[in-house]
Amino acid sequence: MDLLKRTLYWEAGLLAAGGLFAALFPAWLLQTLFAQPPEPLPWVRIAGVQALGFAMLAVVLARRLEQLWWVCWAYVVTGAGIAVVTAGHALFGLPDGVSPVLWWLMAVESAALVAALVIGLAKAGTERDPNSPVED
Repeated sequence: MDLLKRTLYWEAGLLAAGGLFAALFPAWLLQTLFAQPPEPLPWVRIAGVQALGFAMLAVVLARRLEQLWWVCWAYVVTGAGIAVVTAGHALFGLPDGVSPVLWWLMAVESAALVAALVIGLAKAGTERDPNSPVED
């Protein structure tokens, strides 16, 4: 469970930092730092606020991991979806002259966190006593 817990805390930290920047400084983050075209900034701010909420849930999950380890699958599904969408956008959806760096960073970060979560879930499954009742 240690790997799973550490991964959740890392994910929470990355989500909180990225979400905070996206919510507070969307234009600077996208246009200045990552050379992206102007986006509808309210959507970027909303994604930032959602990321902060997911970060808080990851911390709660990490603190109650013994009982709720299986909830990590929600982070696996979400992270895998983000990796696919961002890699696909980097490969096929960018307008001419737009930097793919932001999209590849998100794809690689998401894929790495998903891999760590899946490995952590596999280890957690082997660490658990199969004869013990599932706790609610």
